[in-house]
Amino acid sequence: MVGGGTVWYALPSHGTQPGAVIRVDQAGYLADASKEAFAMGSEDQLAGAHFEVVDAAGGTVLDGRAGPRTGAWNGSYGSVRTLDLSALTRPGTYRLRLTGTATAESPSFKVAPAAELMKGLAEDNVRFFQAQRDGADIVPGALDRKPSHLTDRAATVYAAPHYDKDGTELKEPLRKVGGPVDVSGGWFDAGDFLKFTHTAAYSTAQLLLAQRSLPDTPGLAAEARHGLDWLDKMWDGRSGTLYAQVGIGAGSKDVRSDHDVWRLPQADDALEAAGPDRMLKNRPVFRANAPGAPISPNLAGRVAAVFALAAQTDAKDDPDRARQWLLKAAAVYQQADTGHTGALVTVFPASFYPEDSWLDDMEFGAAELSLAAKELGDARAVRWQGEAGDWARKYIASDARGTLGVADVSALAHADLIKLGPAQAATDDLRRQLGDGERRAAKDPLRAGAVYTDFDAVPHTFGLVATARLYAQATGDHRYDAFAEQQRGWALGANAWGTSFMIGTGEVFPHCPEHQAANLAGSLTGAGKILRGAVVNGPNGSGKLTEHNSFDQMRSCEAGTAEWKRFDGKDARYLDHVGAWQTVEPADDFTSTALLAFALTAA
Repeated sequence: MVGGGTVWYALPSHGTQPGAVIRVDQAGYLADASKEAFAMGSEDQLAGAHFEVVDAAGGTVLDGRAGPRTGAWNGSYGSVRTLDLSALTRPGTYRLRLTGTATAESPSFKVAPAAELMKGLAEDNVRFFQAQRDGADIVPGALDRKPSHLTDRAATVYAAPHYDKDGTELKEPLRKVGGPVDVSGGWFDAGDFLKFTHTAAYSTAQLLLAQRSLPDTPGLAAEARHGLDWLDKMWDGRSGTLYAQVGIGAGSKDVRSDHDVWRLPQADDALEAAGPDRMLKNRPVFRANAPGAPISPNLAGRVAAVFALAAQTDAKDDPDRARQWLLKAAAVYQQADTGHTGALVTVFPASFYPEDSWLDDMEFGAAELSLAAKELGDARAVRWQGEAGDWARKYIASDARGTLGVADVSALAHADLIKLGPAQAATDDLRRQLGDGERRAAKDPLRAGAVYTDFDAVPHTFGLVATARLYAQATGDHRYDAFAEQQRGWALGANAWGTSFMIGTGEVFPHCPEHQAANLAGSLTGAGKILRGAVVNGPNGSGKLTEHNSFDQMRSCEAGTAEWKRFDGKDARYLDHVGAWQTVEPADDFTSTALLAFALTAA
């Protein structure tokens, strides 16, 4: 550490002509799967390059020639070549070296069976969710978390806030419409302290789905239940009201918002109940709908899916509780505004989480309702299955199709629809999602299947991994397995920057996440008290990184900036800087998607 808390990675510097570098999946490779690494350098450096794999004792266990050139990355790295490690099947810890016309050494990596390798990664993801807990039922963990936002136990309900067209300033005073309501608990959404039904439903659904595949992951069941319990509070079945949000993300000159202050979460409890900080101490709750009114179908569909997944989870051991979950799921689903036009309700302001599609959410809700009803012997299973198929066909015919991420759950919905019975259209759409990723990867020097010049590159990459595994599980067709391995590798180190985008995984990973608790209570060096298991956004378009967040209370942390700049290319940029929310802010939806990908890979 040097200079007022600023830190740099101990990455090699190579003067005016960068040396060749190796990119590997730093989390490791499955023993029985295809394995690919990359060498980056100049044409001359890699023209006669060979590689060797050495074990922990320094013995060479595999060697070969660098594979074909896949393209140029940037002006300094005009050649990228593949290194095929598929013949390496013996479990162990290894490093990869370049020899011949280039010299370089990789970070260490493991080769291990899928269950062994993936379970540890999933367990780290659970640790992140534990660190995100709000309310009284916290897990202290590495960051020594304290109870926070205890006033959420008796919160006031307000009508939807009105913002300017950019979603940056509150234009009218908030209007009280109800309360008090208990909305305590749950998870912080990302590096801030807001809580959203939209993202919590997505993450809880993925934790429950992961529990199907990897049920013995320490803490997973408890964390899924924690998210579920909070969503249960956000649904008032007596009045037919779904609450969308706790906390205010953008305020005004008279109202300080969550994004205006850098602090530990428990500091909000000590604030004054009057003045500009009043909405930080006594946080507002915003409704998704007026009591009994139709609910935005994206929220209704995904919340119904979560409650139905809870019914499936409890069906065997506690059928009475499972029926209560099914009752709630059916009520939320029935109240969906299926004639919806205009903007969808996600969060306030909507610019935080824009969404265009809702048909996939309704398919998800219907599919999970049908599966839950089948397990409980409920005759409505057939009707819900038919409705899920109808929603799937409408989604597939729409112009709002995407791939797995917080704004599109079609992959989750399709996979469970296929389990209910033949669903060729859903099968074909899963192939469409994976085929698009494969085609994009084929044109990229490091085989990235997601777009890395826009937000959510890393979670979309993990979404492709999860989708490939869901497809194989649902159909028995393993044609996309190698693609899944390739994409997981990109997210965990086999990318141009040579970093894992999951904190604590590998030798090189983010040290300076834009996360208030991690910054103020954790380590700035990547060792000791870190936000282990958190998944960050990853690279983004260079034009999106012109400004960084800055607060007086923020501990300065900047890691490896000069070295990362060497590896920027294709109009993409990566920074490990506490103010660079565009690249290193972790989020619940990012991390739950990775967790699901790991759990499905282990199955």
